[in-house]
Amino acid sequence: MPSVINDTCIKCGSCAAICPVSAMHLCDSQMVIDPDTCIDCGACIAECPVSAIANDADADPAAIKFNAEQSKICPNAND
Repeated sequence: MPSVINDTCIKCGSCAAICPVSAMHLCDSQMVIDPDTCIDCGACIAECPVSAIANDADADPAAIKFNAEQSKICPNAND
């Protein structure tokens, strides 16, 4: 179960800095998590200063879809 970032993200990058598998991608409006890369370690959930990240079981379906789509077209923040 990958983590998902919702639209309250402030693009601070703290999640990307702590992610052990570089699953974060920076998009125009927010960070997103690549569901194919995320190992659901939960590190980003605890690190987010605005609580914008949740496990996909608890996330809004629209946020899940947005993350999956945007992670494929936005450049990886750690590249």
